[in-house]
Amino acid sequence: MPTTRSRLGVIFLTVFIDLVGFGLIIPILPFYAQSMGVAGFGFGALIGAFSLAQFLATVVLGRLSDRIGRRPVILTSILLGVVGYTAFAFAHVYWLLLLARLVAGFAAGNLSVAQAYIADVTSPAERSRGMGLVGAAFGLGFIVGPALGGIAGHYGGPQAVGLLAAALCLVNFTSAWLTLGESLHLEHRVTRRLLDTEHIVLGLRTQRFRPAFLVFAIVPFAFSGYVVALPLFAGANFGWAEKELGWYFTVVGAVAAFVQGYLFGKLSRRVSDRRLTILGVLGMAVSIAALPLVQHGGTLYAWAFVLAFANSIAAPALTGIISTLAGITEQGAMLGAAQSLSALGRLSGPFLFGAIYDRLGPAQSFYAAGMAMAVAWLFSMRMAPPQAIAEQPAPAG
Repeated sequence: MPTTRSRLGVIFLTVFIDLVGFGLIIPILPFYAQSMGVAGFGFGALIGAFSLAQFLATVVLGRLSDRIGRRPVILTSILLGVVGYTAFAFAHVYWLLLLARLVAGFAAGNLSVAQAYIADVTSPAERSRGMGLVGAAFGLGFIVGPALGGIAGHYGGPQAVGLLAAALCLVNFTSAWLTLGESLHLEHRVTRRLLDTEHIVLGLRTQRFRPAFLVFAIVPFAFSGYVVALPLFAGANFGWAEKELGWYFTVVGAVAAFVQGYLFGKLSRRVSDRRLTILGVLGMAVSIAALPLVQHGGTLYAWAFVLAFANSIAAPALTGIISTLAGITEQGAMLGAAQSLSALGRLSGPFLFGAIYDRLGPAQSFYAAGMAMAVAWLFSMRMAPPQAIAEQPAPAG
């Protein structure tokens, strides 16, 4: 019987390879799209297709894992990643490239199932630290992926990048097949419709869930304003290009990997998830809103550290709160619903903040994103304290 440590290691690898695969594509995707004769809208559609498919997957896969177990859903999603990245490698027409991004986005929707798996095999006291492991995999994947993608794309083009991502998924599948046991016992499985928004509505209508769900939705929405505006702002004001941005995001990923993989576990023993979420969201709001005042490129790194640190303590703490509120039979569905809201934020935010940047300028786009993050902070203040969370019964899904 695999140990909890070995199973968490496989979950870490699953999320890590998801992010490596995503990061591999980042350096070459715009050029690959342009080679097929599309411009900004076509490239934007590729980004939107990935987020849309991920949103749908987080609704379906979390609920499906509550019905049939976590292991088959995780294994199948990894194989879908193989299909998506192989299609990417051989997509010589735009419609096939769009389809490849849809498949890869759906495969990446397994995050809620990975989080539910961690919730299954950890105690409530250890759960947030387990969620921090997912965050560490995010950070490391974001460090490794773009670097590998740049090298593979330089020497082998899009085909090499797609095949490398597919090969990593096959390694992940083999590891998961051999090591990953089922975590959800038969007596805890429930059957429910796959394509409905019951748990999203439940989370938003129920007072005990609503503040955490709103934070889960607004944070990625606001953060997308930073992601859209920063490269344009740094390029226009400090002359940054691909190399400088690559180093910048490497630092962000390294901070996230360290905080969530090591430091968060120590902090969570002393500070409640609620307080970590509140402090983290506030830190993100301040660090985004402060960027228009930056006069030197080096100062961006200081704010990047603050932003990455704040995000890295808030994300696993908030996930831990939702999983604790949900109860064992509802964790997959409720975490899937929360991840769906997060995907909607990532899908809708770039369009709004990109329009603000074009029409009003970079300062206004940063201020708008900071204000949105401040709204998330206000909702985080309304989350129940730890003792109230522990006393509340699980929801009826």
